[in-house]
Amino acid sequence: MVSRVIPVEPFDLVIFGATGDLARRKILPGLFHRFTVGQMPDTARIIGAARSDMDQATFRAQVRDSLAQFAPQAMEQADMVARFLDRIAYVRVDATGPEGWTALRETLRDDAVRAFYLSVAPALFGAIAANLHEHGIATPDSRIVVEKPFGHDLDSARALNADLRQSFDERQIYRIDHYLGKETVQNLMALRFANSLWEPLWNATHIDHVQITVAESLGVEGRGEYYDRFGAMRDMVQNHLMQLLCLTAMEPPSKFTPNAVRDEKVKVIEALEPVAQADIVRGQYRARGGEGSYRDDAGDPESQTESFVAMKVNIGNWRWAGTPFYLRTGKKLRGRRSEIAMIFRDPPHMIFPKTEGHHGNALIIRLQPDEGITLSNTIKEPGPGGFRLAEVTLDMTFADALDQQSDPQDAYERLIMDVIRGDQTLFMRGDEVEAAWAWADPIIAGWEEAATPPKGYDAGSSGPEDALMLLHRDGRRWREIT
Repeated sequence: MVSRVIPVEPFDLVIFGATGDLARRKILPGLFHRFTVGQMPDTARIIGAARSDMDQATFRAQVRDSLAQFAPQAMEQADMVARFLDRIAYVRVDATGPEGWTALRETLRDDAVRAFYLSVAPALFGAIAANLHEHGIATPDSRIVVEKPFGHDLDSARALNADLRQSFDERQIYRIDHYLGKETVQNLMALRFANSLWEPLWNATHIDHVQITVAESLGVEGRGEYYDRFGAMRDMVQNHLMQLLCLTAMEPPSKFTPNAVRDEKVKVIEALEPVAQADIVRGQYRARGGEGSYRDDAGDPESQTESFVAMKVNIGNWRWAGTPFYLRTGKKLRGRRSEIAMIFRDPPHMIFPKTEGHHGNALIIRLQPDEGITLSNTIKEPGPGGFRLAEVTLDMTFADALDQQSDPQDAYERLIMDVIRGDQTLFMRGDEVEAAWAWADPIIAGWEEAATPPKGYDAGSSGPEDALMLLHRDGRRWREIT
């Protein structure tokens, strides 16, 4: 099955920081893929904007190199690459000064959607937004896309929001979180709200607990200085895991519109109960088997920054009272795996003896790798010799079930096309970001006040032993990271 491609209007997409790593690795290759499947109109244009002094031919050569490195299959389509590069332009712009803004304004068209992607440091968001407004480049229908980290705490997030809102309305601001562009995340909403089977079971009466895991096998190599300023809580929990939590726990929106969906997500964040320090485990990977430690990778032998966080979170509302959500994320773990696991309660009365085996029901929503959904069921093990119970899994791996390999789509390219369409459903609203920081700030302040160092764990393990005990003391177990 090949996905149906919905065309978009002619657009001018300006990428600030177009010579940077994110643009080279994700944005430009993603746009090329959208071009090859016919989603980008012939009149669409991509304008790189950066401080580097280069001409258009040099920038196009850089784009070609990016495609060769990060989308090597593109080189097998020489004609498509040439046609794509014809849509590429470059303007030298000083984000904080006067240079280049007039040239940029003269490059853009009046009859095309204008979108500005800020693939730059957050400190430049306000200056770029102000210049776009002051130089008459931003129109009432323009869109501006900002990358995380969106703030370092509640105060800085509020300041960033205020800076952006001086030049753009909230309906024009797209705060991007690439996790929300993953196919499985969007299918979570379809699974819940397009099927009558699940919604009656999606509550504390039937679900014992929920595990949300984002595990990475790599460390912070190459990002050590950045990561050491933020840590796992700010870099992953406050945004990525929070978004997965909201989509899992939210009430059905009245309709599938951006504000209706985001209203329900904000309600979840506001219902989160304070997290006790006893329900939080911070960890930091240490050297093992020739691999460096976190402190080696961060370049700080005294660093107390966490590369791992696990916590028990409770939602104070009728749907989820009594059903804890266990969140876990970390670097240098045993494997790379991101999933949401809905662990169902056991039958109220089990008629089969425990000696025949015990296998509970679990709905596993896999984000990476091998995006898909699995459901574990208990059946009788086939064959003679007694009544033995066994577990069988119903598996819907998207690549197999939907022939997804014929049209692979990265999260970034899907979200960029949503920006062009003007669809904010998968983007965070300002009050949502601030609510998430209002929840996270006391947690961070609590462990900073306690001055307790993070627990050490071996690279290639499943994290600190204390994280295992976080569930063991409740009579539960983490799912294995493989």
